Amino acid sequence: MPFTLKPEHGFGIDVESTDYLKEHVDTGERWVLNFGPQHPATHTTLRLVLELDGERIARCTPHIGYLHSGFEKLGEHLDYNQYVTIVSRMDYLSPISNDIAWHGAVEKLFGIGITPRCTVLRTIMAEFGRIQNHLLCVGAAGLDLGAITGFLFCFNPRERIYDICDYISGQRFHPDWTRVGGLMQDIKDEEVFKKLCRAAIEDVETSLKEFEGLLNRNRIFIDRTVGVGVFSKADAIAWSLSGPMARASGVARDIRKDFPYLCYKDNWDGQGAKAVEFKVPIAHAGDCYSRFTVRCEEIKQSIGIIRQLLDVIPQGPIDTFADAKMMKPPKKDVYGSIEGLIQHFEIVMSNRGWKAPIAEIYGAQESAAGELGYYIVADGSPRGFRVRTRPPCFMNYQVMARMTEGHMLSDIVAILGSINIVAAELDR
Repeated sequence: MPFTLKPEHGFGIDVESTDYLKEHVDTGERWVLNFGPQHPATHTTLRLVLELDGERIARCTPHIGYLHSGFEKLGEHLDYNQYVTIVSRMDYLSPISNDIAWHGAVEKLFGIGITPRCTVLRTIMAEFGRIQNHLLCVGAAGLDLGAITGFLFCFNPRERIYDICDYISGQRFHPDWTRVGGLMQDIKDEEVFKKLCRAAIEDVETSLKEFEGLLNRNRIFIDRTVGVGVFSKADAIAWSLSGPMARASGVARDIRKDFPYLCYKDNWDGQGAKAVEFKVPIAHAGDCYSRFTVRCEEIKQSIGIIRQLLDVIPQGPIDTFADAKMMKPPKKDVYGSIEGLIQHFEIVMSNRGWKAPIAEIYGAQESAAGELGYYIVADGSPRGFRVRTRPPCFMNYQVMARMTEGHMLSDIVAILGSINIVAAELDR
């Protein structure tokens, strides 16, 4: 069930009105300023064209960026497993979350499930991805307003999570870990994996406590964020916001609760297992401070989910197609047996193996920034005929003008940091 963040916890400060939005005298002398793409507080290649009346923003015209990556078009040329290397580069603050969401959509297209062991491992890593993303977002939000020490408190624990990604996949930054119906490989040693996970969440808890102690009651931080960039609940719904952006405005929506998947639903193992327990933090002020505190609380909820699952990792296969010769065999079989070599050749070189149905689907999961969805049109070939992404950053960025107009120029950095924009999700 959702719960409202309480003032005694340093959360949920409601703001009835703010001096920033009171009527003021328009001098009529306006000038245009480009904020970005080179500005250090933009964090990315986006551009804001500001029309200023003195230091007050009279008009803001956002531009989405200059990456020109062609990510979605690549989905029509790479097969359903190869494309995971592309989706992980969209929201690069938590690449593994993109991997899990993409193959969740593909498995919905194929109408297949995944094994209980794969379900638990994916859920654990999805929550680590959420922590990764939120830590950098709240740390950078403080950094933009001068809290350099706070940024270090958040940035350093992320290295622990990268260590886990490296352990399970061999790559720190872009794990590309999931496959249709399973994972690229099982964890090497379950006890080592659990030890790494527990060390990571303990480090995150300690650092987050110190970070909140620095900023939650800091007068400068509160003055710069409370009442700034206010967005009402009705507007959040009307503008299709999701994730912390919507929940900070009082919208009690989380795909993990409303459309549960993985270990967020009951009977995820087919043996009657209960869904993991967690709460959805909600605030009502809809300002920068609320978005900051919602993310901090979500980190704590993710830690609780991981702790629940570490002791119930089931044994068994990680791959639904383990016995169907639809996945690449282990390297030792490729090099050591003719059967393994032939299987590897047929899958990689001959495009044999599984084929998709002729259908179209939309599959979404709750990423750190909100609803991350993939729309796939399949024509029966091993790759999508059309692949489109519903990126939460792109949907959230559309309210930038609405949030900033009427505020002071210095408020831009606070508002932009609270939205948590990643450029690769904008210009795809």
